[in-house]
Amino acid sequence: MNSRPNTPPASALHFDVLIVGSGLAGLSAALLLSSEKRVAVITKRAVNEGSSGWAQGGIAAVWNKDDSFDAHVDDTLIAGAGLCDLAATRFVVENAPKAISWLQTMGVPFSEEDGQLHLTREGGHSARRIVHVTDATGAAVQRTLIERVQKTPNITLFENHTLIDLITSDKLGLPERRCLGLYALDSDTDQVLTFEAPQTILATGGAGKVYLYTTNPDTATGDGIAAAWRAGCRVQNMEFIQFHPTALYHPHAKSFLISEAVRGEGGRLLLPDGTRFMPQHDPRAELAPRDVVARAIDFEMKKGGFDCVYLDISHQPQSFLQEHFPNIYARCLELGIDIAKQPIPVVPSAHFTCGGVVADLHGRTDVAGLYAIGETACSGLHGANRLASNSLVECMVFAQATTQDIMQSTGASSPTLPAWDDSRVSDADEAVVISHNWDELRRFMWDYVGIVRTNKRLERAAHRIALLQGEIQEFYSHFHVTRDLLELRNLVVVADLIVRSAQARHESRGLHFSRDYPHMLGKALPTILQPQV
Repeated sequence: MNSRPNTPPASALHFDVLIVGSGLAGLSAALLLSSEKRVAVITKRAVNEGSSGWAQGGIAAVWNKDDSFDAHVDDTLIAGAGLCDLAATRFVVENAPKAISWLQTMGVPFSEEDGQLHLTREGGHSARRIVHVTDATGAAVQRTLIERVQKTPNITLFENHTLIDLITSDKLGLPERRCLGLYALDSDTDQVLTFEAPQTILATGGAGKVYLYTTNPDTATGDGIAAAWRAGCRVQNMEFIQFHPTALYHPHAKSFLISEAVRGEGGRLLLPDGTRFMPQHDPRAELAPRDVVARAIDFEMKKGGFDCVYLDISHQPQSFLQEHFPNIYARCLELGIDIAKQPIPVVPSAHFTCGGVVADLHGRTDVAGLYAIGETACSGLHGANRLASNSLVECMVFAQATTQDIMQSTGASSPTLPAWDDSRVSDADEAVVISHNWDELRRFMWDYVGIVRTNKRLERAAHRIALLQGEIQEFYSHFHVTRDLLELRNLVVVADLIVRSAQARHESRGLHFSRDYPHMLGKALPTILQPQV
């Protein structure tokens, strides 16, 4: 891995490809490009602090003769409530086994049984097709790829660098809108650097931190979605925020989720008095898609005034739990919960952003030279609800498709890019304004734009967002940028996109449930927002 200079050069930093984000999508793309391209991986914190490393369940792929591509496609379409793009879905499903094979060549130690990959099953899947590394798949994959990246000379890693904005040619007075590079804040030196490249890939993950309770890490602030929107890209289906049904409910367990696979291996959801309730909500019971389970839990909690419900897997032997869920078992035990003897307290939490930047099957966006992959993008795969374990494979498949497109591209010559100008700003004297606005935004998004929505709640959220946007823009215009300010600026953009998309959908479908429009319309149509630039 190339080292980064201690002091930034006066001119822009030049690369063949810029990749913003160091999750599975970004690192895969970097490794695939590195044989021919000089790649910069720009990540706002440490390289291992993205959402991919938190993924417990696994990677969905058809792997044995009892399964089929058609079955995986059908399961995805059913979970997506009619809104999945069929071509994108089939593209991902059919390329999933190749993606798994590539990870095996990278050295990912997938769990095996009798010399074969061990496959588990999760909610919404009709077969066992989840390839995994016990219950810490994302962490194992990330660890393996990070080690590879650090040994690859053509990849330069810029940690603690926060994307400020993309640089597009139209902002420089040129006729065609093309992405030429970006500005990023180096948190170590507190300086803004200019990065230049013919192609840029946004792989910044989702926006779970727009909600008060989330399974996402602190990095999930929608940076790529907001930057692409400001650059002129359309966004799609932002109203569909997946709430993971079972995050651990404990005051000392921030953002720790209890994997879908626990229910796949027979875990049952119970009320505080021990009553099982999922069969009354859906014939598939605990194996229903996540949106169904999350709404059922939300309904039971509100009806009974409960702080949480319980997930019981104690009928399984302790040895089974320690083998299949070692991290969940250990973490719960640290908190005084022996899952072999007692149920686990759980609540729904914001988990996955199904919508995002409109991108085609090559990851290309509306702006030439700009790609979006992974959770940042809306590829059409997830529709109105993501099927469990389809997200990591989406990262892999579109990383491969995007890099193939870039390898075949000749690139474009770039004019000299202007340096970042902060000559007319000063250091902020009241950082409390940022933390207060951050807290207010996340709380009213949780209260007004959560699992169950109404027109009145959405109107209240839209009003509050408009006020916050004005305050944040004024702060951004007058003070030196900080990572906290940049993240807040992006979160309020994402919140606005979520609310506007939710207001535009006059039905209940998948993850979007409205009390004012409880029925699903006959025809499934995406929600597409077009920026005014």
